[in-house]
This record gives sequence, structure tokens and C-alpha cells, in this order.
Amino acid sequence: MSNPYITIDGRRISIDDQPYVIAEVSANHNGKLENALALIDVAKNSGASAVKLQTYKPDTITLDCDSEEFKIHGGLWDGKTLFELYGEAHMPWEWHKPLFEHARRIGITIFSSPFDNTAVDLLEDLNAPAYKIASFEAVDLPLIKYVAATGKPMIISTGMADAEEIQEAIEAAREGGCKELAILHCVSGYPAPAEDYNLRTIPDMIQRFGLVTGLSDHTLDNTTAITSVALGASIIEKHFTLDRSGGGPDDSFSLEPKELEALCRDSKTAWAALGRVDYGRKSSEQGSVQFRRSLYFVKGLKAGDVITADAVRSVRPGFGLAPKHLNEVLGKQLLSDVLPGSPVTWKSINKKG
Repeated sequence: MSNPYITIDGRRISIDDQPYVIAEVSANHNGKLENALALIDVAKNSGASAVKLQTYKPDTITLDCDSEEFKIHGGLWDGKTLFELYGEAHMPWEWHKPLFEHARRIGITIFSSPFDNTAVDLLEDLNAPAYKIASFEAVDLPLIKYVAATGKPMIISTGMADAEEIQEAIEAAREGGCKELAILHCVSGYPAPAEDYNLRTIPDMIQRFGLVTGLSDHTLDNTTAITSVALGASIIEKHFTLDRSGGGPDDSFSLEPKELEALCRDSKTAWAALGRVDYGRKSSEQGSVQFRRSLYFVKGLKAGDVITADAVRSVRPGFGLAPKHLNEVLGKQLLSDVLPGSPVTWKSINKKG
């Protein structure tokens, strides 16, 4: 049975294809359109497969309310309300069209995470080629069904979701009409420690849900993401920024341009190294075969002499008989003279005695 796959913007995504690296802009534009445009350039130049936005307004993601339930405690935004946070972090909707146009002009796939139906409508007007459901929205089954109705490929992050909630999200997507679906293993900590990721969950997800599976990585470096490729991750999503010290809400746990470039390069190397089951001699080994051990004469002998243990050794290079033939050679008579340093070969040995 062939492995599951989806296709986004003409690019096939599966365990049999190079990892699909999604560069997540999130709030790292820090309120400036020129930063958002520059981030798209960085994603393209780094070799990312796609660049992703987040599409919401403060009033489509939360309420303008200052009760304790809506307040942030601790961290950079301590004391502010969710409405204030998202007011500063959101991507203005009027930016979406120029950003989509810029990405298409320079040749990188662009799509977004919608956080309500009106965001989906905006992205449909821009002909987004796919949709991402963020971890916090994975329990919003009506939103998943609304996205599914577009008929576009969908990727669902599973941070905080248990196996039952993941299954419910998958069923909602299927019921809504989604035919191309992928899921991402995710830990919704910002940043998240590597030990929280339990990457052995990825092959279990692949077996359990039968979908293209990847990783949404919120750790501070690339080790977790690259390791996930060896366990079957077909998609890697990672936040990136122009400057980690930029002061934005997501800057501190995002990759800088050189790190994103390294992720794109090294994840492909990890995937290529997996290859297939193959016990045959590899092309890069051909020149090394001659330096394996083999049997050589270490003293000169005459035709008719019996080969003794002190006359033969297993040494490098490999032009003589393999060492496994040593006991067959000992005690045999020579058919011709041999010099010290000459390889042991069957043509100089009387096999009968």
C-alpha cells in the first residue's frame, strides 16, 4: 500500500518526498508591512517550501474584556488583555493581498491560518492554496468544517489535543469535505522544551490516523525538527523572524534567517540519509574496497613448499583472498614461487594438497 500524500500548490507532500518546511511569520512583522515583506524574502532565500501567515482581528479571536479571565499573567505581556495582545500582534487584513502578490511574484507558496469564517472568506478571495488550523483552534469543529468546505488541503496542528480530540478534528474535516488532510504533532509551549515533544508519538500518529504527519516545532533550535524527519515527519513548521531580539510576542522563540536556512538544508539531508533498506555496496564505497583486509604472503616460498601459518597474514590492502579462506590455504602446496608482499590467490595454490 502506498504512503498517504497531499499536494499543495503543485508540491507533493509525503514521507517519500523531501520535508515540506513551512516558515511561520506569525506576529514577527511587529506591526510593519515592510517587515512582513522582508520575512517572505527570507523564507524564499532560505529554501522554505512555503511561508505562512495568521489571519485574525482582535475581535475575531477574543472579546474586548478586561476581566481576569481575559488578562495575561507573566511574561512580556503581563497585565495586558488578550484583546490588547492580539491588537498588536495581528496581521492587518489589508496587508494580505500585497503579501500574497509578493510571495507569488518571487515564487514561494503562501497560505495562512484562519481563526474564524470571515478570515476563510478573505483567504478564499486571495485564492489561498491551503489552510492551516492552529492548535488552539483544533477543537473548533465548526471552523474546521467551514475550511473543509473550500475543498483545499488542510493541515491541523494538534498541540494540547488528546487522541480523541485529534480524531474528532479529523472526522470534522472529512465530514466537511476535506480530501487532502495532514496533521502536525505539536507542543503548545512558547518556547517548548525538547523533552516535552516525545517524538516517538509521530510514528504512532502515522499508524493510528493514517495521514501525512509532521511537526510544529516551538523549541529554540533545529535539533527536534531534524530528528522528527527520521521518525516520519513529512512537514516541519517553524516560526522565524528577522531578529530574535526584536521584542515582538513571538520573536524570542523564532529562528533567525541563517537558522531557517540551516533547517531547510539539514532536514533535507536527514531525509536523504534515511533512504531505503539496502545492504548492497554503495557507490561511495567502491574505492574503499581495495583497502579491506586480505591474505598476503609475508615470506618468500618456492613451488612445492607447504604454506605455514607464519608465511601468511591478514593485512590491508584487499587484493588477496578474503581472510575467511585462511584455514583452507594453510597446509596446501604452492604451484609456483611467491615473494613476500604478494597476495595469496588460488591460482598459485594446489587445492588438492
